[in-house]
Amino acid sequence: MGYTNVIHYHGGIADWEESGAPVESALTPIASIAPVVTEPALPTNVPVTGLTRLTARFHLRGFQFADELADFVDRQSTPRLFTVWLGLALLFGVVYWMAGLLHHSGLREDGHWVDGSRRGLLSAIYFSFVTVTSVGYGDVVPRGLARVAAVGEAIAGLLIFGAVVAKFVSRRQDQVVREIHRVTFEERIDRIQTNLHMLLSELQSIAMMFDDGTAPVERINARLESATLVFVAELRTVHYLLYRPAQAPAEPVLAGILASLASAMQALGDCLRSRPIGASDSGLLDEAQQTIAGLASEICATCVPTVYAPALTVWMDRIHDMAGKIA
Repeated sequence: MGYTNVIHYHGGIADWEESGAPVESALTPIASIAPVVTEPALPTNVPVTGLTRLTARFHLRGFQFADELADFVDRQSTPRLFTVWLGLALLFGVVYWMAGLLHHSGLREDGHWVDGSRRGLLSAIYFSFVTVTSVGYGDVVPRGLARVAAVGEAIAGLLIFGAVVAKFVSRRQDQVVREIHRVTFEERIDRIQTNLHMLLSELQSIAMMFDDGTAPVERINARLESATLVFVAELRTVHYLLYRPAQAPAEPVLAGILASLASAMQALGDCLRSRPIGASDSGLLDEAQQTIAGLASEICATCVPTVYAPALTVWMDRIHDMAGKIA
């Protein structure tokens, strides 16, 4: 444990009290207990010393400070950061100008000290902007304490200006990402509409084949099973749009999707009614039929969490009613 001056008391706490050692009479109140700061784990092959723990604690506090500083900068707007950058340049310009009042400190231009005149103030501000932008022409150079200020200004200016540039880049990236999401969402909506139209045509063809009886029932039944599996996938997508509308489509587009879905459910009901009694299947049709009925039963004006226009709720209620017939 690292302790060197340890005395073992065979009698426990009784011997400890008899020896006159201090004993706390009450527990420390919970409110007075300081929060525990977890220190970083040290490698097992490194000897644990006071310097090692101090170094590890320093790294931990440094990481925490860096994270807090990054979060603070991220919360600031781009105009505010740019204003801080400009204010930093002007403030250090005044500092350089006032440093010229000290002996052998301040700025030198063309071999002469920058004085406290108006021209000297303009030269100091000029040098400040040259320093904060890390250009460094060399026509004005710092001397004395002004060198320390120039180093600090250069570091602070680069950090702040880097944050401003990062803000501009991040904003442009956000715009590109939003545009990608918009295009992807529109393509997804178009694909849903196309798939529903194709599914409606397929179910109508299957219903006509059942009525005509020109094809073998097994072949038609396999085709119906495949169509119902596609129906389940498209119904899940519509269900997701209604229950998790992170980006809801326009109402006319959504009305077209619900109308196509209602027509497809009507066609599926016709197929199930036209199917010969006792036709064998692999069990996929019954399972898909129950899934469709369960998902469609959750589409109604009072079930969907988002409030839609009355024209949309009519289609939702119609789909809900058809779910009971299919089940």
